[in-house]
Amino acid sequence: MNLNKPVSREEWLDARRALLQREKAFTRERDALSALRRELPLVKVETPYLFHTETGAQSLLDLFGNNKQLIIYHFMFGPDWQEGCPSCSFWADNLDGIDAHLAARDTAFACVSNASLEKLLAYRKRLGWNFNWVSAEDTSFSADFAVSFHEGDESLTGTGYNYSGNIYGKEMPGISVFIRDGDTVLHSYSTYSRGLDMMNGAYHMLDLTPLGRQEDGLDGTMSWLRRRDAYG
Repeated sequence: MNLNKPVSREEWLDARRALLQREKAFTRERDALSALRRELPLVKVETPYLFHTETGAQSLLDLFGNNKQLIIYHFMFGPDWQEGCPSCSFWADNLDGIDAHLAARDTAFACVSNASLEKLLAYRKRLGWNFNWVSAEDTSFSADFAVSFHEGDESLTGTGYNYSGNIYGKEMPGISVFIRDGDTVLHSYSTYSRGLDMMNGAYHMLDLTPLGRQEDGLDGTMSWLRRRDAYG
């Protein structure tokens, strides 16, 4: 491990102020991208999806509750899996508890997976989460929003995963955003892969440190990761 050389406080402040200018430029660019995201056109959701939920069958519109907007995290948990994906579990640790804050801005939040509701709720209890988690089992929802694939599949949001034309696995993560106009549900945005980075506070905390994420040289980028009840 090679640490940067120690310097005087004055030298450190000069370097920090220089970096601050880059950080401010990044923040301004991020704000500009967010504005462009809000200007994307909308697509009417025509398929009458029915999800398995704790209160019975619910439509996509039902998942909004009384809110104008809905954010869905596509959590990787296949129908034949016994546990949820470790990396999605990492993201879920960062997402649990945000629903009350989102609701204050007229936005609902839910996780959606293809496993049975029974499996999802048991896993949620194990990890101590409280967010709304519903099952898309026996629906085309996950395939239509480009997170579940079979060879040769195409999706409504573009061919393959992350608009790439490629398929990397049967189950993949993502976030999709919807807004309602009365009883009409409109799809505004979906993001995948590194587009999910901004939703993970733990990663961004590590990015502040001298050692960063410490993933260089690993067999897989996230091979260090464990479900939070499985660290030694």
